[in-house]
Amino acid sequence: MNKYSNFFNQILQKVGRYEFEGLVRKFSAEKHAKGFNCWDQFVSMMFLHFGRMNSLSEICNGLATCVGKLAHVGLTKAPSKSTLAYANEHRPWELYQAVFYHFLDKFRNDFSLKHKFRFKNSLLSFDASLFELCKDMFDWAKFRRKKGAAKIHLVLDHDGYLPTFCNITDGKTHEINVLKSLCFQPGTVVVFDRGCIDYGLFAEWTEDGVFFVTREKANMHFKVTGKNPVKGKNVLKDEIIELKGFYTSRKCPYPLRRVQIYDEKKKEKITFITNNFKFSASTVAAIYKDRWQIEIFFKTLKQRLRVKTFVGTSANALKIQIWTALIAILVLKYMQFKSRAGLSMSNLAALLRLNLFSYRDLWEWLNDPLGNPPLEPAMPEIQGVLFGQHNDRPGFSHA
Repeated sequence: MNKYSNFFNQILQKVGRYEFEGLVRKFSAEKHAKGFNCWDQFVSMMFLHFGRMNSLSEICNGLATCVGKLAHVGLTKAPSKSTLAYANEHRPWELYQAVFYHFLDKFRNDFSLKHKFRFKNSLLSFDASLFELCKDMFDWAKFRRKKGAAKIHLVLDHDGYLPTFCNITDGKTHEINVLKSLCFQPGTVVVFDRGCIDYGLFAEWTEDGVFFVTREKANMHFKVTGKNPVKGKNVLKDEIIELKGFYTSRKCPYPLRRVQIYDEKKKEKITFITNNFKFSASTVAAIYKDRWQIEIFFKTLKQRLRVKTFVGTSANALKIQIWTALIAILVLKYMQFKSRAGLSMSNLAALLRLNLFSYRDLWEWLNDPLGNPPLEPAMPEIQGVLFGQHNDRPGFSHA
């Protein structure tokens, strides 16, 4: 007899049923629920992401075909389309946000994570990604005159490249409004693109001891007040500047640092602005280059999990789908850290989808996912009825 449950069950065990039920009570998420509880909903949505389903029908029919295996994941039966749709529209999305942060804490406790740079400051990247939606179906998702959209605003911690903050808004909400609402610990280094430049925010962070690295805007006016020795490969300039302009200089009266490098790959000059005067110029450039990891995260989220095809049109259903997708990607990263096989995120997601209901030790499989599975016990000899034929028919003799 197989002593292991299926992979899907072992994944859900890592999230923790007991802690999940505690969060359900905290948010009163099962108020007026009849039969279909929040755990059933959570399992269904995780099946959507890990199995790469495209619709409510595929989720419900896919679970219905797993007769005999649902009990291992805590389901008594597969949900109907209407039941799952109603739950996604009315159950609080904040529950799954809390589940995400709960599992994130568990992740950090299990692993010692540190970014690749020598300095000890926390390194965070901030960016947003747009999801275009049909305006007629998603009437709440305001964006343009004839288009609808939702936007994910994300903070990525470079210690393990884990998301630490997420805010889901309509497409009209600008990233800078979300960035201004965030508070960072003194000494934190925040990286973002030039679309989020705000000189008043630069001054506020400088006063609070928060560092930033970003690209220079083409229309930024400044005067050079000092120059540092140019050190490092491809470093062209390392200058101390002050912002010019009546309003700009009042918003940020503090000196800034301007670093310019030559990118051999793109054959162009790239200029960075920061309020950190201790890092080397090459480190400033490397910090901004590492910001690309947040772009990779968005790409993984869109291509490997279900956040481009939505199974509900309400704002609540969309947020539930995105938060459960973030939980799924966090679980994938956890498995990637556990694995000694060196799998990429895309390969791990693909292999897991093909083996979601395999009955093996998940954590042993992660170390050698392409190896031969253990031998199954020999099939016992079948006596009496064989393939629907009875032993009293011609050609059969009694023992």
